[in-house]
Amino acid sequence: MIIREATHSDIPQILNVLKASLGETSSKKTEAVWRFKHIKNPFGESLVLVAEENNEIVGVRAFMRWRWQRGEQVYSAFRAVDTATHPDHQGKGIFKKLTLKALEIGKERGDDFVFNTPNTQSKPGYLKMGWEEVDKLKIQLRPLNLLQFKNKELEYETSGKEVAISELMNTYFEQLKTSDRLFTPKDIAYIKWRYLHNPLQNYVVIFDREYFIAGYVKERKKFNEFRVSEAIISKLGKKPAKSALLKLAKSSGAKVLSVSPDAGLRFKAGITGNFGPVLTYKPINLDQPEFLNLKTWAYSLGDLELF
Repeated sequence: MIIREATHSDIPQILNVLKASLGETSSKKTEAVWRFKHIKNPFGESLVLVAEENNEIVGVRAFMRWRWQRGEQVYSAFRAVDTATHPDHQGKGIFKKLTLKALEIGKERGDDFVFNTPNTQSKPGYLKMGWEEVDKLKIQLRPLNLLQFKNKELEYETSGKEVAISELMNTYFEQLKTSDRLFTPKDIAYIKWRYLHNPLQNYVVIFDREYFIAGYVKERKKFNEFRVSEAIISKLGKKPAKSALLKLAKSSGAKVLSVSPDAGLRFKAGITGNFGPVLTYKPINLDQPEFLNLKTWAYSLGDLELF
């Protein structure tokens, strides 16, 4: 078995392995989606490894590039995301071989750490390879539309200018630099990639000079949730942002609004607790034990949710 870095020409075979292992329904598995996610990422191309037998790709492991910042220190990180082994080749330890090789390459190239929010099936495998649990993500929940049961189609609003958003983000992240917490530095290129042109999720975006909000309706078995993936809000923007967000969320027909407590929005109705998935972390070229404390992370749900 050969373990090697993937090339762009491997994409068709990689997609075949993903489809064979995970099926067609879990997420879109097209070349356009793969390129969006792993090549067009403004943080850089993903580290993608493949396992090959008899000139045939039988396993794939993708580490999506990400960036976190604390004060002036910027960290080169990976998100452990797409992974699959062809059903005909399972039981050979391919997942472990690919992951350990990716960590080895990351160490050689000076990357700092890898993080993800694995499901209950994959988490034990990560923990065996040295990942550590940070905590369940803290999420603020607010009830909505308790007497309304029909969903309404959301309108995609883009009333504003890039200059205004850039100024808002610059001000917001200058504030985050003083917090001594980890945050993902964002610019217009990131916003366009992550929310405006994302083929995996139709985000609703509203913004003005004092706030930028991106969210979507997440369908659940008993109710729909309006998830705020991103909320960048100035000190002056909290009141209008809260008003605009509640109007948007209620128009969606969802029963619950979810948002990171770090968004700075406080609702009289609702609760805040560790209701999210478990954040896991593994250092590569870094010794920062405080990163295992969730309070060190200033995150939006979009920084950590799967996509």
